[in-house]
Amino acid sequence: RNARLRWPDVEFEIRNVAVQGTSAVRGVTGALEELDADPRVDVIIIARGGGAFEDLLPFSDESLIRAVAAAQTPVVSAIGHENDQPLLDHVADLRASTPTDAGKRVVPDLVEERANVARARVVLDRAVIQFLDREQAALDSIRSRPVLDQPEGMILVREEDVDRLRERSLRTVLHRSEREQETIRQMKHRVRALSPQETLSRGYAVVMTQDGGVVKDSAQVKVQDTLAIRLALGEVTAAVTQTSQRQPGDSAT
Repeated sequence: RNARLRWPDVEFEIRNVAVQGTSAVRGVTGALEELDADPRVDVIIIARGGGAFEDLLPFSDESLIRAVAAAQTPVVSAIGHENDQPLLDHVADLRASTPTDAGKRVVPDLVEERANVARARVVLDRAVIQFLDREQAALDSIRSRPVLDQPEGMILVREEDVDRLRERSLRTVLHRSEREQETIRQMKHRVRALSPQETLSRGYAVVMTQDGGVVKDSAQVKVQDTLAIRLALGEVTAAVTQTSQRQPGDSAT
């Protein structure tokens, strides 16, 4: 009754045997072995409601003591005595002062268990809330970083870099182009200065025979030959009326 008050769904498998006299050892040992072999049994309580010292002698019997020591199921000794302690108390897994005390110690209290569950739930809820708060704080910290809070900022910075590099490239190209154009102008001037046309522009002329040969020596022509004279602008035709020889170094006349 006391056990069911603590836990209404508790189940008992009771073996009524003699707990004193010559048959007590055999009866208790047989019940112990039978319950120990039942997989449904969680704990075995060997109980007696007290008695005289002589009445408790079966619970110090060697064969019973060895059977309790060999049992695979936990055994509770609840002989119900105060002054005398049979050897069973020293071999059992737990000693209870009375059978009622044994029932209380092996059967959980439903009210207490519900209170434990409620406390565990509070602790679990608090742990979950703290975990969520911590993770939310970490997420907020990540989201507050400039790269996530203002993702366009990185693009704007790169855009400024691109504009700056583009302007630098344009200035470099323009400068290089102007420098190359100046180089081309200088080369044009040099080429023009060395060209036959520039020589003709300074007043010189090119004298050629009828077959297109350039006259370099007066010995190449004779009187009455027709010569073509190329000027800076146009050509003239002339007839040779006189020839003369001039040595290198003589001044022209």
